[in-house]
Formats: sequence, C-alpha cells, structure tokens
Amino acid sequence: MIHPHTETKFISPEKGYGVVATKFIPKGTVTWVLDKLDRVFTEKDVAEMAPLYKKIIDTYTFRDCNGNYILCWDNARFVNHSFNSNCITTAYDFEIAVRDIHLGEELTDDYGYLNITEPFEGIEEEGSERRVVHPDDLLRFFQVWDEKLIEAFRYFLDNEQPLKSILEPQTLEKSIKIAKGEYKMDSILNCYFDSSERSKRLNELNGVK
Repeated sequence: MIHPHTETKFISPEKGYGVVATKFIPKGTVTWVLDKLDRVFTEKDVAEMAPLYKKIIDTYTFRDCNGNYILCWDNARFVNHSFNSNCITTAYDFEIAVRDIHLGEELTDDYGYLNITEPFEGIEEEGSERRVVHPDDLLRFFQVWDEKLIEAFRYFLDNEQPLKSILEPQTLEKSIKIAKGEYKMDSILNCYFDSSERSKRLNELNGVK
C-alpha cells in the first residue's frame, strides 16, 4: 500500500505517469508496505500466462528475494525509477523516505534493487554517473543504500506513520529498535534474488536439465 498522501500524475512523455506527494512527507516516513491485497506470482504462474498478462507483469511488477513477481494493487505500481531515488526498499517488506519529499514532488525508487530481469538505460540525471540499471545492482550498491536507510531510520519515531497499522507487529517492533539504535538493521542485500538461481529455475520450467 502506497502512502495515503500521494496521487498519480502525468510526469513527462519519457516517464508517463508517476506518483507524487500531496503533502510534505518527511525523511524516515514509511512510504509503501507490502499488504494483503498485493498479488504474488511465482515464475511458474507467469510462465503459464497468456502474452497479454505477461506484458502487464513485465511492466508493473518487481521481484522479491525468492524470484516471485509482486503486483501492487494500488498506485504503487506507477512509482518511477530514479538513480537518486527518494525512497528505498528495506529487508522488511516496506519502503522508507530517505530524504524529505515535498508537496508535488515525485516519489521514486531505484529499480536496481527490484531484481529486474534485463538491464535498461535510464534517463540521465544530474549528480549521477549511472546510466544503465542492471539486474545485479544490489550487489554493487547495497552498502550505499544501507547507509541511506540507516540514516533514515533515525527519524522513524519522529514522524507520523500513516502505514504503521498495516506493518506486521514483529516488523514494527524491529523498526522501532532500529530507530533507537537497539538493533542492527538487516541489509537491503537480503532483498537480492540470486541470478544463478533464476537461471536454474527457468531451466526447470522449460524442462532443461
């Protein structure tokens, strides 16, 4: 579920639609949580789909650490990529704002931590030397993203958290302990889906030994 103080808006011909803030969202705010209405599809599920559905899956899903495809039921599926995203996913099935997000500003993710299946060229951005998003970017940049997450968690208890009620109790307890410095944050690297395991599973689906 996406943060309630957001809406979809046409961003540009290159990006299409995106998600923008309708109110100020401060650093350390949970901006998205995997909830019970989001759909989870296995590789086998997708392999058996008609081309029309596969196209939707390819366009609007990300992959978790098990290689499953996650289709968000709400506007979260319209969040665009940025090489300097203001939201970053965590190892706890939620995302957090790693800097203040102002009224009218677009909420963005770095698709490099979403286990994409194929590399793609992103839109050039000032302040970033990256031009291409790779399936193994989590292995390249997890330390950078971890540092931003650790800093953002410091503000977790300072902010209104509209999505707090749908966090699993254990997840909420752990997040509070991280914010207080009582628990070491699990690395975003835990979100990585191993590409060698991906190839193995695809071969199994295709009957290749």
